[in-house]
Amino acid sequence: MRSLRFNGSRIVKTGLAIFLTATICVWFNWPPVFAVITAIVTVEPTVSDSIKKGLVRFPASAIGSAFAVLFITLFGNSPITYTLAAVATILVCYRLKLHAGLLVATLTSVAMVEVIHDHFLFSFFIRLGTTTIGLVVSTAVNMLVFPPNYSTDILKSIHSISGRAGSMLEHTFRTILYEGDDNLQEDKKVVKQLTTEIRKTEKLVHYQRDEASLYPWVRNREAELQMAERQLLFLDNFEYHLNALLRVSFEEIKWTKEERDLIMQAVTALADDLRHSINFDHKKHQDQLKSITDLFWENSKRVPANDAPNTSLFPPEFAILYELITIYDLVDKFFDPNSVKAVQEAIKS
Repeated sequence: MRSLRFNGSRIVKTGLAIFLTATICVWFNWPPVFAVITAIVTVEPTVSDSIKKGLVRFPASAIGSAFAVLFITLFGNSPITYTLAAVATILVCYRLKLHAGLLVATLTSVAMVEVIHDHFLFSFFIRLGTTTIGLVVSTAVNMLVFPPNYSTDILKSIHSISGRAGSMLEHTFRTILYEGDDNLQEDKKVVKQLTTEIRKTEKLVHYQRDEASLYPWVRNREAELQMAERQLLFLDNFEYHLNALLRVSFEEIKWTKEERDLIMQAVTALADDLRHSINFDHKKHQDQLKSITDLFWENSKRVPANDAPNTSLFPPEFAILYELITIYDLVDKFFDPNSVKAVQEAIKS
């Protein structure tokens, strides 16, 4: 749903920017194609990006237009004109570090060769005018129509990722404790999916921060962004330790049924915390952590006896409990149960 809404708003804004840009150019009796190209690429995910990249694309387009005028004056409409205009534009833009405008400038340079027949200098200034129209119109549309606001998407995404992570944690331990590691391939795929979702959400946080200089309401929600960053850090670390857990060999686990049930009970409680953080009970969390820690130290005493010739190698029980305790500690330190409340408030607003 998030991706559909995100892409849908940009499609609407891009279409509106194209229409307004073309209308203005037609009113001035200027060729709209170059302005439309500029307008299309200027509708960025954030208004800040539209402005920053627009300031790069304008001089880049001017360079491309200048080379088009220069080489068509020298060689006319010929293959060498297209080649030299494109190559020269790329080289100069790259040299001047106008990377964000390189593609548009090159397309503009090549396209101008086809439409310029006379009045070369006049055509050059018209091109600058159409570029300006495309930049200004698309930036204004991006700012005023469906202003970029990723707060709700960020909170929902974090809540969704934490819920999926909790379900995966529970499934992984149930498989390890009672079924063996035959069914963990799907969990490994889910870990990769979670990593992808975390990176996407981090990008949304970056987008939201970019808007702070333009929208006061973004600056007023700095605490919310910091909470989101803290939770993403937790989820990132969670994914790391869960991935490490999936690499442990489970063939020689020697826990008793009572020990397995104790671990599973703690994991189920932890998974519930991740899925329903609004009901997070710190005392219960600490009690579960203590029971797992006690089992960890009890297992650690068996290491020399179980593997005397290879005391440097930890048995799988030791590694599994270590990862579980680490995840418990991460939940306690980084996971803020207020995130779900924030999500609910965002949905209502």
